[in-house]
Amino acid sequence: MTARISARRVGVEQQPIAIVDGFHPDPDALRDVAVTARFEPGRHHYPGLRAPLPADYFARVRPALTLVLREVFGAGGGIALIDASFAIVTTSADALTIPQRIPHVDALDADRIALVHYLSPAGGDGTAFFRHRSTGFETIDASRGPHYSERLAREIAATPPAQAYIAGDTPLFERIDGVSGDYNRAVVYRSAMLHSGAIAPDTLLSADPAHGRLTVTAFLQLGTS
Repeated sequence: MTARISARRVGVEQQPIAIVDGFHPDPDALRDVAVTARFEPGRHHYPGLRAPLPADYFARVRPALTLVLREVFGAGGGIALIDASFAIVTTSADALTIPQRIPHVDALDADRIALVHYLSPAGGDGTAFFRHRSTGFETIDASRGPHYSERLAREIAATPPAQAYIAGDTPLFERIDGVSGDYNRAVVYRSAMLHSGAIAPDTLLSADPAHGRLTVTAFLQLGTS
């Protein structure tokens, strides 16, 4: 299987995202590993469960991933793995905390990269990207962070987000782009972009890897030399 890579720029800030179809050479075997993996509650507000990846995961996807990081994100040196795991969204909408009901960033560093690899054969829910309406911010870095956090806290106090996963426009955020969760597709983007899993209201939130919204999520650090 040959990976197919496309890239585009998003929003006013023109941040790049890369989409890789056919990301893993044997996604069915990867799903078989997930079915027998031991899942535990996620950390850092993740609304579901996580489990370790097989040891050879990055060796299997390295050709496409290395090309994306170099050509789309300008990787000029080493690439460090920060964290990676299987992930399944399981938290029902009525149990979501406020941070789980709004877009987020994973890091404030422009050299931090996020990857989501979709592993549900039926496809469906992917990833959406957002602009904060009142500031116009589409990414949050260290200089923007304090102002954004203060403004957002005031807005949430006045207009609490709906008790639901965010998938489209809301009073506080505008959706600026999205990637559907096609089977064996990966999306790669800067962790500082405001984003969220685009979880539809009728999505089956099963804890069973064979039936739920199974993905691989990973975070990487780009080197500069």
